[in-house]
Amino acid sequence: MTSQTTVEKASREPQDTAVPAPAKGLRGHPWLTLFSVAIGVMMVALDGTIVAIANPAIQQDLGASLADVQWITNGYMLALAVSLITAGKLGDRFGHRQTFLIGVVGFAAASGAIGLSHSVALVIVFRVLQGLFGALLMPAALGLLRATFPAEKLNMAIGIWGMVIGASTAGGPILGGVLVEHVSWQSVFFINVPVGVIALVLGLVILKDHRAENAPRSFDIGGIVLLSQAMFCLIWALIKGAEWGWGDYKTLGFLGAAVALFVVFAFSQKNVREPLVPLAMFRSVPLSAGAVLMVLMAFAFMGGLFFVTFYLQNVHGLSPVDSGLRLLPLTGMMIVASPLAGAMITKFGPRVPLVGGMVCTAVAMFGMSQLEIGTSTLTMSIWFGLLGLGLAPVMVGATEVIVGNAPMELSGVAGGLQQAAMQVGGSLGTAVLGAIMASQVDSKLAGNWTAAQLPPLSPKQLDAASSAVEVGVPPVDANTPPEIAAKIAGVAHDTFVSGMSTAFMVAGIVAVVAALVATLTKRGANAEAGAGAGHI
Repeated sequence: MTSQTTVEKASREPQDTAVPAPAKGLRGHPWLTLFSVAIGVMMVALDGTIVAIANPAIQQDLGASLADVQWITNGYMLALAVSLITAGKLGDRFGHRQTFLIGVVGFAAASGAIGLSHSVALVIVFRVLQGLFGALLMPAALGLLRATFPAEKLNMAIGIWGMVIGASTAGGPILGGVLVEHVSWQSVFFINVPVGVIALVLGLVILKDHRAENAPRSFDIGGIVLLSQAMFCLIWALIKGAEWGWGDYKTLGFLGAAVALFVVFAFSQKNVREPLVPLAMFRSVPLSAGAVLMVLMAFAFMGGLFFVTFYLQNVHGLSPVDSGLRLLPLTGMMIVASPLAGAMITKFGPRVPLVGGMVCTAVAMFGMSQLEIGTSTLTMSIWFGLLGLGLAPVMVGATEVIVGNAPMELSGVAGGLQQAAMQVGGSLGTAVLGAIMASQVDSKLAGNWTAAQLPPLSPKQLDAASSAVEVGVPPVDANTPPEIAAKIAGVAHDTFVSGMSTAFMVAGIVAVVAALVATLTKRGANAEAGAGAGHI
């Protein structure tokens, strides 16, 4: 696979391949480009976690059902996951600058519309639009960095980019808690409007469009339809599996449909002049390993973090803001370690930092499996900090491996693949670890309840109690005597912590597998493709 030369599209003629001059002034300056795209990416990363804090207030204010509230999150996740690779292709075809700016405007406008909505149906519709426009932003940001930074500085830039995503993701609950508690749930969405305006102004002034010499000039419409349907069926099955049951015909039907559609999609790509995802990309063992690594990393990280929030709020009784503060060691370590990881990867290559990062992640997960009801803040902070230290090089290195091993004209598709792998891994981790938690609660709650000499439960009452305990909530009503309520809380928390321990053990094993996969990675074979586009 030959290296491609990055070119600026100075006119609308597709054959224009003039090599750009070194960046002068604001336009196309690498570090200013990084700052500009980081502002836009921050909006999308924040929305992944900040909205969860606002959901209870939305439910109460708009009279929404539990299913409605779930759709506020699921609609966004589905739209984002389904659209990422296609959005990356749009950037490769029309330019990452234009795609990024459209994404910024659309995301900010959809956010403002949610804040003005007076029905949960409109909130859901605009959340779907948020996901679609967010999908335009993420791959375009990576494409702009790839085209703007010289190869020797790219890993540092990706490190800072990963730091922004990690800090925004982990900081979402803190900011969301403050806004919901002291302003309103609408403010969680309105805050994206001024951020979007800043990102737009910076983008118009700073971002410079670059086009690869062999950039695609047509669209694989059939491939887009097939891939979108396959991703929808996969993510939908993972979202609904816990509710329907993993052996239910609906869950198996959607999973089977996803597999069939992926197979048909793969065959279709062989017969298209300009396929959506050229299968030749996956002949690169490092690129394929990088994609698998992102899935496994997100499985362990997002699946594990899902239970940490319940543990802090429902077992330790912390507020959302205080829970977010307890996670500061994770956030802080990612902020500090991501740029350092970028420098290490530039000097030594990605393999050793990636393996080391996943080993640290595995140790942290095994350590978190030992958390108990009365575990101290210091002990939690040690494991959270180690987790942040392990995740930082993986976020940076796996991104470099995927994007750097793809040809320049497919940098958007590669960026979309990286983000899609994270979405699939996160959904898979939450679903699988959630199923493990449910299984543990179902097998132990009745015995723990009886051992505590609590009043017996009917099968229906036991099902309701299990659903509450799965998220660490004691099934206590207002009329329960205090001494009985204390016993129920003890049983609920013991059972939840036991299930969480098993879930973290599984996450740790997945992280060990990811460390083995990381041994197959190496520096991007096409990393030099964007090196001439900009100079520092």
